[in-house]
Amino acid sequence: MTLETTTDSETARVDVALDALLEAHDPKREGHAEFRGHQYDAGLAWVHFPVGFGGLGLRPDQQKRIEQRLRAAGALPADAGSFFLALAGPTIVTHGNDEQRARFLRPMFTGEERWCQLFSEPGAGSDFAGLACKAVRDGDEWIVNGQKVWNTIAHLAQWGMLVTRSNPDAPKHKGMTYFAVDMHSPGVEVRPLRQITGEAEFNEVYLTDVRIPDENRIGAEGEGWRVSLTTLMNERSTIGGGGGAPKRGSGAISELVKIWNGLPDDRKTAARRDQVMRMWVRAEIGRLTNIRAGAARKAGNPGPEGSVSKLAMAELNKSLFELAVDLLGANAMVGFDYTFRRPETLSTEGIEHGVRHAFLRVRANSIEGGTSEIMRNILGEQVLGLPGEPRVDKDVPWLSVPRS
Repeated sequence: MTLETTTDSETARVDVALDALLEAHDPKREGHAEFRGHQYDAGLAWVHFPVGFGGLGLRPDQQKRIEQRLRAAGALPADAGSFFLALAGPTIVTHGNDEQRARFLRPMFTGEERWCQLFSEPGAGSDFAGLACKAVRDGDEWIVNGQKVWNTIAHLAQWGMLVTRSNPDAPKHKGMTYFAVDMHSPGVEVRPLRQITGEAEFNEVYLTDVRIPDENRIGAEGEGWRVSLTTLMNERSTIGGGGGAPKRGSGAISELVKIWNGLPDDRKTAARRDQVMRMWVRAEIGRLTNIRAGAARKAGNPGPEGSVSKLAMAELNKSLFELAVDLLGANAMVGFDYTFRRPETLSTEGIEHGVRHAFLRVRANSIEGGTSEIMRNILGEQVLGLPGEPRVDKDVPWLSVPRS
C-alpha cells in the first residue's frame, strides 16, 4: 500500500468520524467542555493517539483537517490556558499506563483540568538534571520536599508535571522520577513572581511533605529523565511553532508591518525599510521551516529539531519588537498598564496585548522552554553532530557533584 493510498484511507476514516460527531453534537449549542469531551470520545482529540484514548492511531497530519472542519462547524479552539495540552498529553500517552491515560487525558483535553510544569529549580539553573527536589518512598506513597520556579500558570492548574530526585546515590540523569501531582494537595504552596510586564504569569512552588500516591508516578522509578525529555521536546516544538504555521505575513510580523505603514513618509527611510524587510524575511523563513518540519514529522514525539524553531523564534521576537518600539519612538513609552495582575491565559508572543507588552514579554522567550544557550548546545551536538562539551559529572553520583 502506497503512502498516498494510506493517506486517502485515513482521510476517509477521519471524515466518517467527523460526520458522526457533528451529526450527533452541535458545537454551537453544546458547552465548550461538553463538545470537546465528545470530540475526545470520537478519537478526534489527538488523532495519532491510540484508540480509546482520544485518538484513532492515524498520522498526526490528519489533525489539521479535523481542526479545520470543526472550526467551520462553529467549534471553539482549546482555551488559551491549554498550552500544556501539548506537553502533558504526549508525555502521559507515551509513558503512562492505561489507567493513567484514562484518568488524565479526557479532562485535560476538555479543559476541565489544567496542568502546569514543575521542572526548573533555583539551585539547578539550566542544568535540569541537577535538580534537588527530593522524593522518598513511603509504602504506596512518596513524600516530596523541594522548590520549583518559573512555573507558568501554576496558580490556575489542578495538576502539575513534577520531576524529583528519588535516588541521590545514582548519577544525576538516572536518579530522577516523574509524577503527576495534585496542585491542591496539602503542602503545595504557589507564590507569584511579578514580571516586568506587571503580570505574575510565572510562579514559584514550594512542596513541603507533599504525599503523592505511587499510582501517580509517570514511568518507572528512576526514569524521570527519559520521561522529561518527551515533555521538553514537545514544549520546544510548541513554543517554536511546531503546532502549526500561521498564514504568510500574520502573527508578530504583521504588527511590525502595521507600524511601518502608519509612519509619516519623512520617517520611512531606506535604511528603516531595509530593517523591516529583513525582519519579514526572517519571519517567513521561520514559517516555511515550521511547515517543512510539520510535513516531515511522523507519528510520535518530536526530536531535537524542535530546538531549531524554538531558538529562531526567541531571537526573532526579541529583534522584531525592539525594532517595533524603535519605530514608535516616544510613543512606545506611553499607553501600557504595569498594574500587578494574575493572568488567566498564556502567551509566548503577547501580541494580543499590544507591541509595548510584547516588547517586554518576549524577553522570556529566550529562557522559557530551555535557554537559547541550551538550544545551541542541543543543535550543535544532536543535530549537527559536533563534539559535546566536557561533562565531568556524567557518571558521578548526584550527591558527589559540587553545587552552588
